[in-house]
Amino acid sequence: MSTPTDSGPDTDPYAAPTTPDDVALRVAGLYFQVGGAKILTDIDLDVPRGQMLGVIGPNGAGKTTLFNMISGIHRPTAGRILLDGTDITRARVHTRARAGIGRTFQTSSLFPALTALENVRLAAQTSMGGGLSVLRFPTRNDAAAKVALDRLDEVDLGHRSAVTAGGLSHGDKRKLEIAVLLAMEPKVILLDEPMAGVSRSDVPSLVEVIRRLHRTRSTTVLMVEHHVDVVMGLVDRVAVLHQGSVLAVDEPETIMNDPRVKSAYLGGAA
Repeated sequence: MSTPTDSGPDTDPYAAPTTPDDVALRVAGLYFQVGGAKILTDIDLDVPRGQMLGVIGPNGAGKTTLFNMISGIHRPTAGRILLDGTDITRARVHTRARAGIGRTFQTSSLFPALTALENVRLAAQTSMGGGLSVLRFPTRNDAAAKVALDRLDEVDLGHRSAVTAGGLSHGDKRKLEIAVLLAMEPKVILLDEPMAGVSRSDVPSLVEVIRRLHRTRSTTVLMVEHHVDVVMGLVDRVAVLHQGSVLAVDEPETIMNDPRVKSAYLGGAA
C-alpha cells in the first residue's frame, strides 16, 4: 500500500514531542506492506543530532524504501516518524522539506539547462520565502544569489557557478545537489547513494565534501551507499538492513566484525 507523493491529509494534529533533545530523527515500529508483501518490518532507529548514520544492506533490503518513508514519498502501513520530537508520519513531502528533511536521489533532480548558481539560487529563494521562479536570474546583489554562492563554495563549486548543471561531471552534479540541499537549511539530510555513477577519480573529492559538511555544520546525515569502504570511512554508526528489517546498528568496526552481517551481507562465514 503506497501513497502518492503529496497526497492525503496534511493538517492532522501532530503528537507532542516525545524524543530526547539529542535525537534528531526517530523511526519507531515502521512497517510498509504492498499487497501481501512486507517491504519493511518493525524498523526502529534513533539518529542523534549531528550524527552521520550509514545505511547498508543487499539489494532489496529496503534502504531506499526507508528513505521514501522518511521523506514522505510513501506512507508507512504502521509506525511513526518523528523529526525533533514532532510526529511527521502523515505530513506531505513539501511539509517535511519545510520542517527540515532534505534529500538527494539516485538520479539527478537538477535543472540541467540552468547554471549551478541558478540551481542553488532557486532553492535559496524558496527557503527565504520566495517563489520557485526561473524568470528572475541571479545577480551579485541578490540575497538568494549570495546564499547560493556561499553554498557553492562549501562544496568546492564556486569556480563553476556559471556552468550549466548538465555540463558538470557526475561527481560535480552530486556536489551541486548537496549545495541545493544546504540552501534549504535542512535539519536532517538523506543522501541516497551519492557515489552512484561517480567516476573513481571523483569519489575522493565528493567524500571530502560530505565529511566537511558533517564536521563543520554538525548536520545530521543518513547515507545509503553500496560502497561499503566509503561508508565505513565516513559515518559514526552503521545500520544494516536485511530483508526489510534492521539486522544490526553499531559503530563501523563492530559492524564489520559482526558474524550476522558477514553472513547476511558482507559474504563471510557466520
